[in-house]
Amino acid sequence: MVAAGLLALSTFFMLALGAPIYDALHVHDARAAAPAGYKASAAADPSEVLSLRIALKTDTSALVQKLMDVSTPGSKDYRNFLSKAQMEKLTAPSAVGTKAVKAWLKKNGITATPGATKQWLNIQVPVAQANEMLGADFTVYENKDTGISAVRTLAYSLPKSVKPFVDFIYPATAFPVQSTRGIATTHTAGSFRNTTVARRAGTADPACAEAITPQCLQALYNIPTEPATQSSNTMVVSSFVDSFASKADLSTFLSDFRPDISRDISFDVTSLNGGENDESNPSTEGSLDIQYTVGIATEVPTTFFTVGSGDGGDLTGFLDLVNELLSQDNPPTVFTTSFGFPEELVPEDVANNICDAYAQLGARGTSIFFSSGDSGVDDGQSSTCTTFRPTFPSGCPFVTVVGATQGVSPDIAADFSSGGFSNYFTQPDYQQDAVGSYLSKLGDLNAGLFNTGGRGFPDVSAVGVAYQVRIAGEVQPVFGTSASTPLFASIVALLNDRLIADGQAPMGFLNPMLYSSGLTALDDVVQGSNPGCGTDGFPADQGWDPVTGLGTPDFDKFVTLLGL
Repeated sequence: MVAAGLLALSTFFMLALGAPIYDALHVHDARAAAPAGYKASAAADPSEVLSLRIALKTDTSALVQKLMDVSTPGSKDYRNFLSKAQMEKLTAPSAVGTKAVKAWLKKNGITATPGATKQWLNIQVPVAQANEMLGADFTVYENKDTGISAVRTLAYSLPKSVKPFVDFIYPATAFPVQSTRGIATTHTAGSFRNTTVARRAGTADPACAEAITPQCLQALYNIPTEPATQSSNTMVVSSFVDSFASKADLSTFLSDFRPDISRDISFDVTSLNGGENDESNPSTEGSLDIQYTVGIATEVPTTFFTVGSGDGGDLTGFLDLVNELLSQDNPPTVFTTSFGFPEELVPEDVANNICDAYAQLGARGTSIFFSSGDSGVDDGQSSTCTTFRPTFPSGCPFVTVVGATQGVSPDIAADFSSGGFSNYFTQPDYQQDAVGSYLSKLGDLNAGLFNTGGRGFPDVSAVGVAYQVRIAGEVQPVFGTSASTPLFASIVALLNDRLIADGQAPMGFLNPMLYSSGLTALDDVVQGSNPGCGTDGFPADQGWDPVTGLGTPDFDKFVTLLGL
């Protein structure tokens, strides 16, 4: 009897071991509803092929520590930047995880292709199969306001065997987001006037009271006119939403406002995701960005990176552009962008992934600049805000965010200058003292309207009004943080040129330096505010504030700080 019982039990285990094991699906990402404006319009065609990307999980703690090591003055690794190979090794997903994900895909008859970096896998899968293998319900959603249509799901699941190794699948639940801020706006001629013409860093021509030109900025911020000499010092100006720049306009602009240099100086154009540069239709933003980088960072090699929207809107462009730059053996030493999004419209996992990619780029020696936005304490959405709404990527702690000022003696905060505190990202160590000091002075003002523990922005500022820009042959005055941002980036590009000529590394990620020794090279702005959401917003004050950051730049003071 005992022997018979053991035989029966042995047979049961043999059958069990030989049977297929069901790898149950578990919800990996879900959202309660489609974003405002999107409504389900039809079931997705089962045969439509989806282009999906799998973001593999990596350990970002080592990345952030390395970024701080190479970016903090006094560190033994200060400005000892990583190579592409070193970065790939530092951020590589686990071999076990990658193998598990590929095995799961193979089981479903799918072969993944490599993404721009080793942290991504690309797959092509029909809707019917995607629904089955992901426990999803891919549906056609339409936004009648924008005319955008996209196939998305509100949730998807992954088997237990791969779930721990996948960050997210894009753009499964990420709806298209268009850039909604940072786009420069033209002013009616004569509607703005600077208050005076004297300034701490320098003295400008009286004409600068009504119109900002490269010569005004050179005087205001002690920016040199001598051309750069180092070819390895490069700058990328990124362009989205069909923002174009004309080489003919640039040539005439230089003739008008930089007669001391050749009007033959120009820029290169690189396309991504089907982006183009239609020079017959130059935009305000594209014209501004190019004319005030090429026109200020004299002879620094500059590339205009024009990025198409793609299936995920401009958010996909942001994702693709930073990964494209990371894939380069020699990424730019300066990268400036005047576009962004309402933070709440960007899925948090995607925002974190893009922010971590900026950390990688910074650790490789790139100074990254973003404009804070032009909506005060709001994020530029048309809906009424009941709490302050931050912008993205402004909340990312691994980029330098630029606000705007107006007037020159004293210079005050431009009332449109966006600033505040992220709801996604916590305050980094490098700014906790500065932010804590501001909040203690702020007291109960605006209590409950913002996240006191969030990353504060902007970091710095510069004049952002009445820029004279040649657009389709005509000079027009332009304002916005998208004016102050390429200006600040150009100043850093010129500093990089001197560092490289001196045999040193470029400046790289600036913030840990700016919030410490860099304070000596910045002029504090203590007046003005950025109203919005039915309030007066945040007031500027001594030290850091969420309107003008730490203040405005002085090139000569930076030269002294860097020992050049």
